[in-house]
Amino acid sequence: MDLKIDHVTVCGRNLERMRGAFAEVGLATEYGGRHANGLTHMALAGFEDGSYLELIAPVDASDPALAVHGTGMMSGWMPLMIGAAGAGAWAVRAKGIHAEAERLRRRGIAVRGPERGGRTRPDGTALEWETALVGTGAAGSVLPFVIEDRTERTLRVRASEGERPQGFYGVSAVVIGVRDLLGASTLFDRAFGLGEAAVEDDAAVGVRLAFFSGTPVMLAEPLGTSWLSERLEQFGECPAGFVLAASGKMKVARTSSWFGRRIGWLDERALGARVGVVGA
Repeated sequence: MDLKIDHVTVCGRNLERMRGAFAEVGLATEYGGRHANGLTHMALAGFEDGSYLELIAPVDASDPALAVHGTGMMSGWMPLMIGAAGAGAWAVRAKGIHAEAERLRRRGIAVRGPERGGRTRPDGTALEWETALVGTGAAGSVLPFVIEDRTERTLRVRASEGERPQGFYGVSAVVIGVRDLLGASTLFDRAFGLGEAAVEDDAAVGVRLAFFSGTPVMLAEPLGTSWLSERLEQFGECPAGFVLAASGKMKVARTSSWFGRRIGWLDERALGARVGVVGA
């Protein structure tokens, strides 16, 4: 299966505040409407490569229904939203989601679904899709969840117009926080046949990284006690950050050099999420 990113998800408590913070760095979003569960809503920034960035939050963070962590296959995201985790999940596209689910099961990978889902756009257009959760955690926590549209995909996402994301072209990498780098690397190879990952340490950031060349998959294991070990303790294994392809000069808070590529990190305190940019 080609690991072509459908979208990446940023989780928070208040959607309008999140939209305002992302707009400040040039990532203006369009309101996408409520999900079928009635408890969450989202906004998105569509990119030229066909992927998009999703911001998701409860419609009402004080709703007593949130105490049971929502409903359906995406219920595992509710603690990430209430805890304002920032990066939280990722999804890849499928053609023939039922066949893909069976292929993964034959490889010994746990799969839940496929299951129908959807949301209603502000203009009243009803969108439908099917999702399959891959692995044992919440949707898109380590292995991606898989999505296939049942209505036209262009109704769900298109490159943003008007208030388009300034200088951003797509999602380059998903940085997934894991406790066991070797175990997670082996899991990805078993699921998707990715082969051996390149490994390097970034002592300044406190992480050991594994990267599967030609894919968006980058795994990160904490080196001792660090921000990542604390994040894993609070939220478990899930994406810890996203790297977007971008062009032009952008204001960044710091930089890293990972696998020969310079990544500029946007201001995490302002965004509420760890988001990096790399030349398109």
